Amino acid sequence: MSEFAVTTVYPSDRRMMEKVTALLQGEGIRLDANLDYTCAVVDEDYNVLATGSCFKNTLRCMAVSHEHQGEGLMNTVVSHLIDMQYQRGNVHLYLYTKCNSAKFFADLGFHEIVRIENELVFMENSRTGFSDYLSRLKKEYREGSSIAAVVMNANPFTLGHRYLVEQAARDNDVVHLFAVSEDASLIPYPVRKKLILEGVADLSNVFVHDSGSYIISSATFPSYFQRDEESVIRGHALLDLTIFTRIAEALGITTRYVGEEPRSLVTGIYNEIMQKELPLHGIRCIVIPRKEQNGEVISASTVRKALQEENWNLLENLVPETTYRYLKSSEAAPLVACIRSAGNVIHY
Repeated sequence: MSEFAVTTVYPSDRRMMEKVTALLQGEGIRLDANLDYTCAVVDEDYNVLATGSCFKNTLRCMAVSHEHQGEGLMNTVVSHLIDMQYQRGNVHLYLYTKCNSAKFFADLGFHEIVRIENELVFMENSRTGFSDYLSRLKKEYREGSSIAAVVMNANPFTLGHRYLVEQAARDNDVVHLFAVSEDASLIPYPVRKKLILEGVADLSNVFVHDSGSYIISSATFPSYFQRDEESVIRGHALLDLTIFTRIAEALGITTRYVGEEPRSLVTGIYNEIMQKELPLHGIRCIVIPRKEQNGEVISASTVRKALQEENWNLLENLVPETTYRYLKSSEAAPLVACIRSAGNVIHY
């Protein structure tokens, strides 16, 4: 084998990025939209022999040219990415891989969290990471004859979110609300959680939890080795539901509430899969029609658009008083300015 080196690939280096993209495509992988670091193993002529990337504390888009497989280059890529993550202060790492590659990563110290047969495997570099997370949740167990769950991103917390939680709280003794912890939204997680907590503070049977790294958002779900958009949606839904059933078992959850999204094909498919799969695990799935304002459904996208247009009169009718008060405060001024200067804030 010729001499090789590991080099950082910068997004501005179009020539190298084209080589990385071509290598990935040759191995049946697309370049992921969410990456914050990419490396390549190159020979003396700067041909890309292998590549790998990171997004926050995940490893992504790892591939070796079929002409150089069996030469230990994947070990080189993974070792380099792990070193890079450690330099960033990320020690608990995650990756998604095809089922037939899971054993290779297991040999490198990664442990299976959940597997979706013929789809993907979700792994972490901690032997007890997920079981420790479930143990912490079990300490939050609450007695009740009916225990439900809601999962939300709340970007930001709206009257629509409040309505969904109210329905669950009215119908059940206990409601566990999981706030998606990933910072993949315009509004940072600490702010989203603050607004959720303030928005449900009067509902004494609602308990708010961080989702941690196990309940992932659609924004950061890996799509790079799946065939098409519907496969991506299906893979994300099945991964989410497989993890959720383990969480439900720990907390005694028997019902999950979700909001209807008439405008979103993605959410429609997701909810359809949820309604089919959850009952197989003894969990009901209840889809709540979206709360409307003047004939239009209330959504976080509508709120962000109103913020961008400085339409405070509309905002006052879309969010709880707690959210409105925060958005009008001096504390929120930098965030509001960021949303105003953003491009498209309508996300489905």
